[in-house]
Amino acid sequence: MIESSVPLPVSPRTGRFFVLAGVFVCAACGLVYELELVALASYLIGDSVTQASVVLSVMVFAMGIGSLLAKRLRCRASVWFGLVEAALALVGGCSAMALYAAFAWTGDRGEVWAGGSRSLLVAFSLAIGILIGAEVPLLMVLIQRIRRQDASGAVADLFAADYVGALVGGLAFPFLLLPLFGQLTGALFTGSVNALAGGALVFGLFGRDLSVRGRWVLLTANVVVLSLLASAAVLVDDFERAARRAVYGGDVRVAVQTDVQEVVLTGGKEGSLDLFLDGRLRISGRDEKRYHQGLVTPALRGPHARVLILGGGDGLAAREVLRHPGVRRVDVVELDAGVVDLARHDPALSELNDHVYRDPRVRVVNADAFRWLRSARARYDVVISDLPDPGITASTKLYSQEFYGLATRVLADGGRLAVHAGPLAGRARIFWTVEATLRAAGLQTVPYRVGGRSAGFAAGPDRTAQGARAPRDWGFVLASRSTPVLLRAAGSELVRAGAGAAERTRRTGLEPSTLVHPRYAN
Repeated sequence: MIESSVPLPVSPRTGRFFVLAGVFVCAACGLVYELELVALASYLIGDSVTQASVVLSVMVFAMGIGSLLAKRLRCRASVWFGLVEAALALVGGCSAMALYAAFAWTGDRGEVWAGGSRSLLVAFSLAIGILIGAEVPLLMVLIQRIRRQDASGAVADLFAADYVGALVGGLAFPFLLLPLFGQLTGALFTGSVNALAGGALVFGLFGRDLSVRGRWVLLTANVVVLSLLASAAVLVDDFERAARRAVYGGDVRVAVQTDVQEVVLTGGKEGSLDLFLDGRLRISGRDEKRYHQGLVTPALRGPHARVLILGGGDGLAAREVLRHPGVRRVDVVELDAGVVDLARHDPALSELNDHVYRDPRVRVVNADAFRWLRSARARYDVVISDLPDPGITASTKLYSQEFYGLATRVLADGGRLAVHAGPLAGRARIFWTVEATLRAAGLQTVPYRVGGRSAGFAAGPDRTAQGARAPRDWGFVLASRSTPVLLRAAGSELVRAGAGAAERTRRTGLEPSTLVHPRYAN
């Protein structure tokens, strides 16, 4: 039985406008919650494809459940809609903080799934999906309460407002909420807007339909939700600092959110400097020299007047290049200008890279390496690919056959390409896929490994922050169009990878990774 009709405080046309405006706002908030879950889970894990698939599939499934459950709530549609919006505001608004807390305080070795956060992600997706799914049946009752119309027309109106709201929410998340508020405060702000919109619609338009008890229940729920969200917003900076200490340790010196990623610098004493990019350890003063020497030195055996470094904004690969006589120019193509700025001005990091950016031979281009290579016309004797690990979804295009084809175009005659291909230990398939992709691009290859510390942090492979231990070696691939040039550059002292029968078998049959068919897994 639908709740009885009481005269509305406004005309039917105005009331219908307010209901559709409420649908618009609530739809925008709902999509922000979805994107927030995907973005945060991708940041903590790195595999954005998996995170998006999990969140969206669970949420759509849950919306169907919510629609079925809402059938039992239609008798008091106005009060239940208000309560649903209050619950959605609380769950969606606090979801980012809860997931980050689970990662910071329960994550094992930096793997967000290990501490139960995977279950928490699914639980939030399920809860938010159920609440979003319950909205439309209740709103259908409310819009019919204003003016009776055929069901198809009412559904068309509701879904039109819903889809437009989703568009606005989807655009507001990356272009407004993230730049202005960040992930945590942005989610809390969205929850507050959601609660205010739901409460205003019910109290302003359907307040006369509410019983005294229903009015007090709804008022109390909204006051509690808004108070919790406001309190969390006040404490969010302290929470973020505490979570960062739990993730990175107590010696965080620099923590900035650039236009590209979160950059965290810890330590500072000699041999203890660690640089984290989006929660993954990129360099460590404990053993970065082994990594960068292993990446750079073999490739510079031969002509090396002009050197191109793809990535490497920390300046450490450039430092190793400049230690070789005869280098006349080094071009560094780094996407994140914030990393380069830190490498220039941070006392500890600039000391570690020997103040490389003061050298007039070093020139920096802040650009995406793939796009830059497409328009590059210069030729280089050596190209160094010092990019994030291939297992990270965002990096897969930088380890594709197309990317290596572009890199080959800028190689001078007799030029060499050195690629960081990830660790061999435990991730050999990724390493050999990189090697197979280079061969598919028309290059001859020499895969090799460089020994590292048996404990501590790895400089090259991108490990996460919490308790990560270094693999015993790092894998690289040296490539050239010419086999004699390649063999001269490789020399006899390199520890070749894949010399054993087991490794040769593992390499057999691997397909190259391409833009439309990436073959790396995180």
